[in-house]
Parts: sequence; C-alpha cells; structure tokens
Amino acid sequence: MIVLALDTAGTGCFAAAYDSDGDVVLASAGADIGRGHAEQLMAFIDEALAGSGKTLSQIERIAVTIGPGSFTGIRVGVAAARGFSLALAVPAVGVSSLAVLARAAREAHPGHSVFAAMDAKRDEVYGQMFDATGTEVSAPQAYEIGEARRLASGFEGLICGSARSLLLGADVETDAPRYLADIGVVARLGAIADPALGKPTPLYLRGPDAKPQLGFAVARA
Repeated sequence: MIVLALDTAGTGCFAAAYDSDGDVVLASAGADIGRGHAEQLMAFIDEALAGSGKTLSQIERIAVTIGPGSFTGIRVGVAAARGFSLALAVPAVGVSSLAVLARAAREAHPGHSVFAAMDAKRDEVYGQMFDATGTEVSAPQAYEIGEARRLASGFEGLICGSARSLLLGADVETDAPRYLADIGVVARLGAIADPALGKPTPLYLRGPDAKPQLGFAVARA
C-alpha cells in the first residue's frame, strides 16, 4: 500500500510517500518552517511524490498528524488530508503527535514503556503514556507543569519529547527542542491505523491561543 503522510501539527511541515509492503519511505520533503504551513504544504507534497516516482493516482491512503500541537497547523493538515481523500476516493486516517513521539522512542529503545511529553507553553505539558507494546496507558491530555513533573518522577520508562527537560531538569538534554515529527513514523502508524474509525479530526487539548478582539466588534443594527 502506498501512503501519503502529512505532518503540519508542529513547527515542521513535512510530506512523504511510503510503501507499507516494503516498509520503506520512498521519498520525503519538508522543513522546520515555524509558520506558513498552508502556503508550503502542497509544494512539499509535490516534491515528495516526484522523488518517490509516484503520482497522486497511485496513493492508496492518506495519513496526517492530528495534534496536539499548533492550532492552525493541525487544521491545515487535516483539511488537506480530507481533501485528498475525497478527490482520490481513498481512506484518510489521523495519527496522534504523541503516538508518533512514543513510536519513535520505542523504535530506538525497544522494550520500554514511554511517556511522550510536549511543551505546550503557558506552564502546561501535553502528555500521554504508552506501554512497551505501544498500547495507550492513558489518554492524551494537557497537564499543569507540576502534575506532569509528579507523573514523570514516578514513571519507570522513557520520557521523550520537547518537554523532557521541563520534566527532568534543565540539565537534561531534550531530544526535541521544538516538536518535529518523524514523517516516516507518521506513515508507518498511518498504514496500520483503522480507516473504520472515521475521518481524521483535530486533537485539540485546549482552545486556540488567539482570541477574538470583542472590544472591536461592530454591533449589529
């Protein structure tokens, strides 16, 4: 199965073409762009497809990160995945950013449970725990930093992600200074996801940082 994987949930914007039969990323493209995912995603998709030697007509599934992460970035990726799914008549599946972090950690260090933790700013951490097989032990949620540190102190396993140093101490080197998903892991998780679970839906663990400026609203007549 040929999977088109997309990640726009963090500061990075990435696309990849993946062959699940050979478990190989055929080609990928992208960069840590910070902002502007909507403007650059399609160019990265074109680049990944060109490098893989595949065309959109050969794509059999779309996989996309659904968050947690950047509110706007998530919307861009999910909208693109749904659009391609409709146009190509192929399934689209969502992949949690926390599951991507945990899978990458388990691939590097097999046999360990994982606490995937992302710096959510505003003294919060997005976190989720997985056992050594990758099964979810807890639901993804936003933790107050003190609670996240308490959980981390009693956790017997790997702690990975951009919040690692926040939880273990400033002298601990973080493995993800700013959240960047491994697009190959996104593709692999997408290949084994169940399309019957429905279309990808954004995983927002809190409201958007941007709020409407109600003081400038014009009253209706």
